[in-house]
Amino acid sequence: ATRFLDAAALDWQTKRNCFARHTNYAYLYARPTVSAQAPAHDDIRKALEELVTKRWPDKEPRWDAEVIATAAALAHNDAATTKKMHAVTRTALERMWTVQQEDGGIRWLKCAWPPMENDDHYGVTLAALAVGVAPDGYAQTASAKKGLAGLRGWLNVNPPENLHHQAMLLWVASYLDGFMTADEQKGAVRNLLARQLPDGGWSAASLGRWKRGDKKEQALASSDGYGTGFTIYVLRRAGVAADDPRLQKGIGWLKSNQRESGRWFARSLYRDNKHYLSHAGSAFAVMATQACQ
Repeated sequence: ATRFLDAAALDWQTKRNCFARHTNYAYLYARPTVSAQAPAHDDIRKALEELVTKRWPDKEPRWDAEVIATAAALAHNDAATTKKMHAVTRTALERMWTVQQEDGGIRWLKCAWPPMENDDHYGVTLAALAVGVAPDGYAQTASAKKGLAGLRGWLNVNPPENLHHQAMLLWVASYLDGFMTADEQKGAVRNLLARQLPDGGWSAASLGRWKRGDKKEQALASSDGYGTGFTIYVLRRAGVAADDPRLQKGIGWLKSNQRESGRWFARSLYRDNKHYLSHAGSAFAVMATQACQ
């Protein structure tokens, strides 16, 4: 799995020279859960730092979403490696608040590529995650408190519309108070567990009501790497025990359905031509497996 993640992240970085939520951003979350002692990890981390220190001052970020995703990836990576906030991470986190809208929300990419590049709700919860996971008590700084208040205000007006939204909020609530009540968290856990399929896995398509760009039917009853890995990881963050039989059944699905390449397949929720969700699915599959050790 780590060989696949290393290769996919480096290939994306080399050929495209940019960062994407489904590939090299996700890589910086997952790789340190096994080991950060890998040349690929060093290269991808360095490239993201240079995005902040070189590209942003010279050319500005490509999108507001790039600022949020970069801050979140650096913060998660810091928390999983040194457990101390790097100066570049702090720069990215502070830059987040410059792109926060007056209503507290985030202007996100809406490419109709769910679940990551589809709506503002994802961007708002990702910004909150960046703050929650950041080391050195960043959430208690004045700028973070003000920004979080804005994010909470936006979410109060724009409640979750699907189960993936609920899961993202549940992940946030594992770090920060005020984003979900205890009852809401319990309800989200129940809802996620209720979507487990008979084979032990989860389907990414079942976490939302997303229309495909190719007009085909979503694979609601077919387990995949993203649906299974993401759901198990979030449930662990929410406090579901690693030895819970339902999670163990899910881990069994992951162990039985890894491809020979090292990845876990996840069908695109938009079109059957580029299944990049497999990259993120493989990252979450690694994170889920490590979380259930």
